[in-house]
Amino acid sequence: MRRRTPAPPAPLPQRDGVDPVRVRLPFGGAWDTVREHLVHRLTGAGPGMVEAMFEAGQVVGADGRAVAPDAPYEPGMFVWFHRDPPAEVPVPFPVEVVHRDEHIVVADKPHFLATTPRGAHVTQTALARLRHELGIPTLTAAHRLDRLTAGLVLFTVRPEERGAYQALFRDRAVRKEYEAVAPYDPSLALPLTVRSRILKERGVPAAREVEGEPNAVTRVESAGHRDGLGRYRLVPETGQTHQLRVHLSALGVPILGDPLYPLVTPPVPAGDFRRPLQLLARRLEFTDPVTGAEHSFTSGRTLRAWASPREWTAGTR
Repeated sequence: MRRRTPAPPAPLPQRDGVDPVRVRLPFGGAWDTVREHLVHRLTGAGPGMVEAMFEAGQVVGADGRAVAPDAPYEPGMFVWFHRDPPAEVPVPFPVEVVHRDEHIVVADKPHFLATTPRGAHVTQTALARLRHELGIPTLTAAHRLDRLTAGLVLFTVRPEERGAYQALFRDRAVRKEYEAVAPYDPSLALPLTVRSRILKERGVPAAREVEGEPNAVTRVESAGHRDGLGRYRLVPETGQTHQLRVHLSALGVPILGDPLYPLVTPPVPAGDFRRPLQLLARRLEFTDPVTGAEHSFTSGRTLRAWASPREWTAGTR
């Protein structure tokens, strides 16, 4: 069994808070040059894009030197480069910093902003923005919050400590409390605990409940109601994808502004920020695994459908 060689540090700096792409050339490849492999691998880069990167000296090896277009293919070799990010509509809401010390940053993320670079969202992410704004290139996310969900996200400052903070979420040692606005149903007896098995398939936008042993548990409580709307306090015991959205929809009170539950709706035009999902990660509490401090953080954001129902109904920002 071949021992995996650890990746050396990136020889290229971040660009706009985004790390360079790292590629490790696989063993058993049939390519004669590094360029041929990247042309094969980056099929979505566009005609001539890889060749242009080599000609411009933008593909580098571990020593930071440009890899020649005719450089021979070496299995196990690492190369780095920056890809031009996709065109992104700026999300016109700030990322608020709730807490910052030498170990962690707790941010209050707005709706519509992804937590980390992924797919079509690269520079318009909380991670890229915070790295740039705070000047912390080593910042990483300890967990993720859906792009459409607002609220608290924990980031780590030191790479060697990231695993300790990630373990808090893996081991369910973090108390998370969410708030949602959805239709009010007087027949729904609250509080209650929802248990179900949720399946999220790759390439399918919406998750679904299936038969089997529960893997998703949510405590649902009432936080008030008025004018046909309910304000719900949600305390998840597990962290399945879209868990809170699936559970409220299954109870017959889908969260306002949800484009997936109970029905998948057509995507809104880019730049339409009028109807954010009315779901907020309100509180985050945990014992710091590095310092031992007891942390309790609260989001300063509000849900528009509850705070300004007329603005929500009118569809204004």
